[in-house]
Amino acid sequence: MAKYAVIGLGRFGSTVATRLYENGDEVIAFDNNPKAIDEIKGRVSNAVILDSTDERALKEQGINEMDGVILAIGNNIEVSVLTVVILKKFGAGPIYAKVDNKLHRRIMELLGIKNIYFPEEQIGEQLANSLLSKNVLNYFDLNQKLSITEITVPPEYVSKTLQDLALPTKRKINIIAIKYQKLKVTDAGENIIEWETNDMPGANDVIHEGDVLVLLGQKHEIVSLIKEISGK
Repeated sequence: MAKYAVIGLGRFGSTVATRLYENGDEVIAFDNNPKAIDEIKGRVSNAVILDSTDERALKEQGINEMDGVILAIGNNIEVSVLTVVILKKFGAGPIYAKVDNKLHRRIMELLGIKNIYFPEEQIGEQLANSLLSKNVLNYFDLNQKLSITEITVPPEYVSKTLQDLALPTKRKINIIAIKYQKLKVTDAGENIIEWETNDMPGANDVIHEGDVLVLLGQKHEIVSLIKEISGK
């Protein structure tokens, strides 16, 4: 079981904290707002009223013993920066920082934070990429470099094997799963179609019309592929 600290309990921080806790991790939530602490009690392992710029208070909470620290203070750059400085001083980490604008992100980068999340910008990019092609069913940025997307198979992929496509070689994009429809008969004798997933596709697996490919790769390569299959 991993142990996480979430500092800042706005919508982003609260969502991350409760989801981690629901998945079985130990989560300690921090905020200087008593109301935010009251609202999350019972949905995390522990909730503590705390000023994250208070070096002694963070140390007393064992912040350096966490498997990860989610810094979700996005609306106050000064507090966010001071908190990062303290966290790095204690050797806490890895640190996952939420930012609200490009200046904030740049400052986090200068402080050496590698895991930076700009929700509004990322959601905008995801929507734009989803609209680039009718083949795109879902698109998600895993971080600043990697993306994962689901696409319906374009006509030019049908009847080809994964080896024929050679996406890992040509584009450094991996097909991590293939979803397909399968006809089944219920106990009542009814014919139904269900989706099944091949989550360990091999080089000789053949792609069929109607299949859905789950792709993982560099963001720019994914976007380039989306444009290619949509003829843009």
